[in-house]
Amino acid sequence: MRVEQQVFRGVPTSVDLGFLAGGWAQLILVFASPGWLQALQAPLAQAAPAAVRMGCCTAGEISSRGVSDDTAVVTAVSFDRVQVRAAVTRLAGMADAQAAGERLAQGLPADGLRAVLLLSQGVGINGSALLQGMKGVLGGVPIAGGLAGDVSFQATWVLTPEGLSQDQLVAVGLYGDALQFDFGCYGGWTPFGPARKVTRSEHNVLYELDGEPALEIYKRYLGSHAQGLPGSGLLFPFAMLGEDDQEVGLVRTILGVNEAEGSVTLAGDIDPDGYLRLMHASTDALVDGAGTAAQQSATPRSGPGLALLVSCVGRKLVMGDRVDEEVEAVADVFGPGVTLTGFYSNGEVSPAGTLLDCKLHNQTMTIARLHEA
Repeated sequence: MRVEQQVFRGVPTSVDLGFLAGGWAQLILVFASPGWLQALQAPLAQAAPAAVRMGCCTAGEISSRGVSDDTAVVTAVSFDRVQVRAAVTRLAGMADAQAAGERLAQGLPADGLRAVLLLSQGVGINGSALLQGMKGVLGGVPIAGGLAGDVSFQATWVLTPEGLSQDQLVAVGLYGDALQFDFGCYGGWTPFGPARKVTRSEHNVLYELDGEPALEIYKRYLGSHAQGLPGSGLLFPFAMLGEDDQEVGLVRTILGVNEAEGSVTLAGDIDPDGYLRLMHASTDALVDGAGTAAQQSATPRSGPGLALLVSCVGRKLVMGDRVDEEVEAVADVFGPGVTLTGFYSNGEVSPAGTLLDCKLHNQTMTIARLHEA
């Protein structure tokens, strides 16, 4: 397995992209600010026309150097005994999310499929429904990736083999028994306040908690932070609880608010019979959470390879200037033989715990580690 990475702070020249010469790369991952994505798509297609290219805009880029902003992280991968296939579909709207997931999964041949990397637009989508559609076709095949990042919650871009788009989704299937796929995910957020019963919701839109308008309750807890919604909501996500008032290990962050309806739109589905509790975090707790996620994905058989890190933009806002520490915590676990790439997102996709049941996470560090046996 060969992995090479470059971090650009300007439009790369043909010399800069010389590391792709010879057509050796099977897969190119690109995580960048929107402007650099647009500038990169043509040069990359010219430098590596046979490679599968996938990427997205971010709220911060992750590389083996740490965390950067307004850069482009280009990571090229070639496997010795693993094959790569891509599927692309267009999202017609939030209501199309589940069907879009089905279309993506159906576009990947089933024979020999070991794992799937997924990148999606990050604003007008129900990530839970997207995954539900994919899992209905793929069964227990693990899926890792995330929703494109955008701190302004206005628009996101995804790079696919067909080009750059605001409404396309891309899934890359990895094939062959030689592939080793390890994963980990952990938050580090702390719940506060009482658990509130979901009394009215529809998919990922929350209308009422304990019979009161959800937005009214949420603003009451946020106090002065409510003036910065929806962006300030990244600092105060919800912990999802089941019907028995027990945590289920999922966090939901806010994508938007509707003042007229008094509703809050979350990044994924809400249990209509469950409970929600607000959360907050400290930098130390989030850094420890990232280290825990790395330990989960560092199995004894692990060797050199690639680790895809997808962390939530809310974590980045909480950590501020210390955000590099969570990536350093992961690097300390893996050592120098593993190349790190990834981004700060509007939602993270990963299997949960020791199961291959893939979930949409928010405010979580998720890690997918790829190497060959």
